[in-house]
Amino acid sequence: MKAIVLNQFGSVENLLYKEIEKPIIKETEVLVKVKAISINPVDIKVRNREAPLAEELVNVNPLILGWDISGEIVEIGNKVSQFNLGDEVFGMVNFVGHGKAYAEYVAVSPNHITLKPQNINHTEAAASTLAALTAWQAFNSYGKLRPKDKILIHAASGGVGHFAIQIAKHMGAYVIATSSAANHDFVIGLGADEFIDYKTVQFENTLQDLDFVLEAIGGSNFQKSVKVLKPFGTIVTLPSGHSLEDELKAQEKNLHACYFMSVYSSGQDMEHIASLLEMGVLKPYVSHVFEFNEMAKAHLQIETGHTVGKVVVKL
Repeated sequence: MKAIVLNQFGSVENLLYKEIEKPIIKETEVLVKVKAISINPVDIKVRNREAPLAEELVNVNPLILGWDISGEIVEIGNKVSQFNLGDEVFGMVNFVGHGKAYAEYVAVSPNHITLKPQNINHTEAAASTLAALTAWQAFNSYGKLRPKDKILIHAASGGVGHFAIQIAKHMGAYVIATSSAANHDFVIGLGADEFIDYKTVQFENTLQDLDFVLEAIGGSNFQKSVKVLKPFGTIVTLPSGHSLEDELKAQEKNLHACYFMSVYSSGQDMEHIASLLEMGVLKPYVSHVFEFNEMAKAHLQIETGHTVGKVVVKL
């Protein structure tokens, strides 16, 4: 089968196209013929050896990046009962671990995937995996978002952010979103109640007594976000880095704080995502679609740091 192997950590030139053996599944796995792959910032961070996960993969050979897939089940292990041959499925597979998604076929635990809704295509399904799961788990596992909570969502036009707005609104929250002015209409169209242009407005001077912050920027943005939360509020931080001083500031206000949210594979959570997609409550926005032989372009697009919505590679 065709696969993209990371020859060594570093630039996109190290992503090499190779013919390798198709995976032999365990009796507890299914084999998925991949139709589309979603690309995330973590893909780039692992490629550059900038993520902790990269250290766990140092001695893996061949190293195949990627975790987000949508495709069709073509083989089923004899201990798997919840899926059938020909089922169209999607999910974030084996995260945190060696996902091996940049390939024509992927061996997958059935506990990491769910059935793809019929009202979306494989491109949209692949887009609705890691980023959508991150938003869902931020509000339901790492923090508990409640109806009528006032929430501030940073980087609201990005992969996680654009899902977070939609999920938070569905859960009954009042959403304040930050992004650049160019993304105003997009963010408001997703359902945000208020928009803040982070380039021209210092949100920490205009907001107060919020219940929840989804923090995705890092650096000084963490303490600024702590400032706008009410005592005993919640801040969930995506992997963006924080300091001991940041933690102390959060503790001063008795905040419920998750300092480093790590999304995890969950077929059960994917069922919730699938349900929202099927109802039309959740709609992925895919700004860029690349062919499999354009993986380097997909990585370079993510590296701009200004991607609106999601980047998908189709096979």
